[in-house]
Amino acid sequence: MNIAIVKYNAGNIYSVVNALRRMGIEPDLTEDAERLRSADKVIFPGQGEARGAMEYLKARRLDEVIRDLRQPVFGICVGQQLLCRHSEEGDVDCIGIFDADVRRFKPTRHEEKVPAMGWNLITDTRSPLFKGFRGDEYVYFVHSYYVPLCADTIATADYIQPYSAALGKDNFYATQFHPEKSGGVGERILQNFIDL
Repeated sequence: MNIAIVKYNAGNIYSVVNALRRMGIEPDLTEDAERLRSADKVIFPGQGEARGAMEYLKARRLDEVIRDLRQPVFGICVGQQLLCRHSEEGDVDCIGIFDADVRRFKPTRHEEKVPAMGWNLITDTRSPLFKGFRGDEYVYFVHSYYVPLCADTIATADYIQPYSAALGKDNFYATQFHPEKSGGVGERILQNFIDL
């Protein structure tokens, strides 16, 4: 199976490469449009800043390539946010798969730190991505921005307020958390995506 990872100016790509290698998969790390279109599955990871990432993608027309993909696509962290309509981070229009806007966490109490970092429970999972889940799974998050609950929410987390831990629509799936840093739970999510 040919798994392509979108190569662009966002950090954390190599932790996804290494997670797939641990699972016995050698991914194709590429920004070549044809290789992305011909892959069986595409992973769109990322860690960084939305405006700079969108400028890079648009300059290479990768935003159009990603929008038009028909095979299963999996966005991770900033990858999830860039698949939304708009981000408050840099006030930038994004790829627009998910009909939602990305917002910055606004702490209301001293103990609510931003970025939100660490393990958090995900609930209300409803997608083949979470096949075999019992509802008490913890995954690893690092983020200052979040996607509010919306029609495309397929998992929920709660920090400051409930928000979308994962999104799904048609052939697109995305998580705000990092499955590649979430131990056995994250590996199961990656395997469920590969098995789609």
